[in-house]
Amino acid sequence: MGFTTKALHTQPLAKDAHGAMRFPIYQSSAFEFEKAEDLEAVFKGFKYGHVYTRSTNPTIEEFEHKIRTVSGALGVLATATGMAAISNMLFALLKSGDNIITTKYLFGNTLSLFQTLLSDFDVEVRYVDLNNLEEIKANIDAKTRLLFCESISNPHLIVPDFESIKSLLQENNVPLIVDTTATPWNLFDAKKHGVDVEIVSATKYISGGGHVLGGLIVDNGTYNWGNHATLAPYYKKFGPNALILRLRKETYRNLGATLSPQSAYLLSLGLETMDLRVKRSCDNALAVAKHLQTKPEITNVSYPFLEDSTSYENAKKHFSAGGGIVSFSFSDKASAYAFLNRLNIIKRGTNVQDNKSLIIATYHTIYAEYSNEQKASFGLSEGMIRLSVGIEDLEDLIADIDQALVKEEQTVVSNEAASDKPHLLDF
Repeated sequence: MGFTTKALHTQPLAKDAHGAMRFPIYQSSAFEFEKAEDLEAVFKGFKYGHVYTRSTNPTIEEFEHKIRTVSGALGVLATATGMAAISNMLFALLKSGDNIITTKYLFGNTLSLFQTLLSDFDVEVRYVDLNNLEEIKANIDAKTRLLFCESISNPHLIVPDFESIKSLLQENNVPLIVDTTATPWNLFDAKKHGVDVEIVSATKYISGGGHVLGGLIVDNGTYNWGNHATLAPYYKKFGPNALILRLRKETYRNLGATLSPQSAYLLSLGLETMDLRVKRSCDNALAVAKHLQTKPEITNVSYPFLEDSTSYENAKKHFSAGGGIVSFSFSDKASAYAFLNRLNIIKRGTNVQDNKSLIIATYHTIYAEYSNEQKASFGLSEGMIRLSVGIEDLEDLIADIDQALVKEEQTVVSNEAASDKPHLLDF
């Protein structure tokens, strides 16, 4: 079956008593058992059942089951947010004294997590050029527990060569963990291309409407957890399911980053139409990127499926489309803000892969807590803009961009308008 057919017709794990064609919402914190012995058996792991929604819930389980079906994964665990999925994965795989390999070209909050919380727990983060295999190899040692990257970096839109990285990591028993939010399964068969564990913000393409938060940890079953220092004891007990069951029985349960049943229900609905929306978004994004390249006001346009992109070859090798995000730059902040403030259809706001097109000046928002020197090291400029292209009619998006580019007196943004004080807002 194709992607959408699977999403629509995956058989529920349990038959509804009333034959409902839509799996119901079990909005309950706890579940009753007929016998005390049965409750004991579930707690001890001798029998399966739902005890408390912080650990498992029928509606959440059904969403996980659908994701497992469409992705072909071994195991799936749903979390409250995409950031919760990343943090749960890290806590399950790392101990004090370990190290991980990654890149500075990451989403701002992911980078913040790596640079603050992990250092507080004495985990070393080693930043490398993912296109330099020798540099990756030089940073691997006996304490390296994973390599983490994004399938298309946000907002830089860099695509690694996953097969080459995977081949190197296999020689050293290091799992490849990739945030594949920008490239869902109908665009990118991550398992086929060597990704061991996928991290997904379900808030994005799966939701579509920007109305619910959620995250996913997807174990593709391609890594032998018996070779991982942290999970080896769990592999002896749980075999190939060591990661998901450690998460389920310890990390996820104890941290409490539980997806709500209502959110799981809405995400299941979103999954059914995701393929249609993703294709429209990607088609729009490529057309918008090509259109922006014709504009003299724009100094740079980044999109993986543009033939002059440095990521074009890797993107074409891995993906069926280039995703829904386009990055482009003006010469300075004033020009960028003048353009942003003249837009009518495209909304000024954070989030990506909403049905609506959203736009934001990344230098001044998502990375606001970093110094100018740090931002420069991340490859950011003051005039850089991230556009998440939605599913509107393409003609309307082009028209909105064109009218916002019309030359008129620009309003210079005063430096006094924005506070330089550090903040803890989650963008």
